[in-house]
Amino acid sequence: MGVPEALQADPDEGERLHVDQIADEFFDGFDVVADIARPAVSIFGSARAPRDHPVYAHAREVGRLFAQAGFAVVTGGGPGLMEAANRGAQEAGGVSIGFNIELPHEQAPNEFLDLSLTFRHFYVRKTMFVKAADGFVILPGGFGTLDELFESLTLIQTDKVIDFPVALLGVEYWSGLLAWLRDRPLVEGMVSPADMEIMTITDDPAEAVRVIADGYRRRPEGHTVCR
Repeated sequence: MGVPEALQADPDEGERLHVDQIADEFFDGFDVVADIARPAVSIFGSARAPRDHPVYAHAREVGRLFAQAGFAVVTGGGPGLMEAANRGAQEAGGVSIGFNIELPHEQAPNEFLDLSLTFRHFYVRKTMFVKAADGFVILPGGFGTLDELFESLTLIQTDKVIDFPVALLGVEYWSGLLAWLRDRPLVEGMVSPADMEIMTITDDPAEAVRVIADGYRRRPEGHTVCR
């Protein structure tokens, strides 16, 4: 039996172009990440929090403390809590980096960035957050923040990244989620007790910095977090 005509034809040229664009985006991201001085931390949080929101001040403080501890601060580069963390880092004399994303409603980079790169694809952008950082801090946020949180937990759980601490900043905000994880997935064997130890929950920005810094110090010299 011969090969069907549809399988003999070359892939659509538009698909080839799309794959090339994705590859180029990965290469551009890797080039930028390679130039980021370590250590670094990726900080996630809502784009919708205004400057007068109490959590904005919290995010600005955590950015400042990381800069003072010698960490470059990487965020999604947009407004809200991303802006606050970048702002705190820049005001403290640290390196402030934004990995933005093209969106239909034009999420513009915030004004507190020393280095900014805009991605078209979320999955490329998420790869760079991990490649660039030695840990994650998760501030209150919505679907995008939850996506980034569970992406990191999955990578840690499956040993794709190692010695990679995750700090949840905001006890009241995150306690309900952790309670559900303990009451349902943990009880039903969908996650293990060790999985639940991946996260540290705190209200103290200084403790979040300590969690990430301690994880970085435990890592053997020259050891990379990404497998």
